[in-house]
Amino acid sequence: MVGTNKALGQHWLKNRVILDEIASLAGEGGLCVEIGPGLGFLTSSLLKRFDRVVAVEYDKRLAENLPKSFPGKNLEVVNEDILKYDFEMTTESYVVVGNIPYYITSPIIEKVLTLKRLPRRVVLLIQKEVAERILSENETMLSLLVKNRASVSAGPVVLAREFTPPPKVDSQVIVMEPHMSEVPEEVFDLIQRGFKAPRKKLIHNLAGLKSREELFDILKDIGVSPDVRPGDLKLMDWARLYSLIR
Repeated sequence: MVGTNKALGQHWLKNRVILDEIASLAGEGGLCVEIGPGLGFLTSSLLKRFDRVVAVEYDKRLAENLPKSFPGKNLEVVNEDILKYDFEMTTESYVVVGNIPYYITSPIIEKVLTLKRLPRRVVLLIQKEVAERILSENETMLSLLVKNRASVSAGPVVLAREFTPPPKVDSQVIVMEPHMSEVPEEVFDLIQRGFKAPRKKLIHNLAGLKSREELFDILKDIGVSPDVRPGDLKLMDWARLYSLIR
């Protein structure tokens, strides 16, 4: 029997009701790319809803064993790091689904939302705290990236006890429907600078771009306080700020 590789952050979700709910949020028909299928519990639910599933699994042992669990099913297993997987190989519409390791959540989200050929929907089970930060009104670099490239909504919370072995924290599903960027990518160079010290006042992080007096006036022009912190600005605030600073 294939066990758990703790180094890869593997925690198996076996609750069929929850698995079927995650699959239903992804839709049905066509192609589904599954990230990290593991032992195939979610794969089973996805195969009921999609015409074809491509499962990208980094663990060689799991990748070799997974097809044996689904003989005769339209399942392709790719033994590869998802961060290196070429999504552009397919020319058909597709969705992305996965119960993803906590330690590479941000790189995975960034990759799938910045593809040239965007998926029509992305459904990910991630750490609940990260999901809350993405959905929060108090912005982070990650939440701004997500909101720039997708409409995002909250799915069900999955308690730690539902996993084997149970992680230390609860998880939550997020549903993203990707779209073209709302603001130019250049704005994110400014956002990155603004978040270099997230707890400091924004005006301190922007020092050197303009004089302090000019920065005060610019912040006033976009309708925010000079005492504002990076997380208080919304995506369009950053876009207006960029247009006045550049």
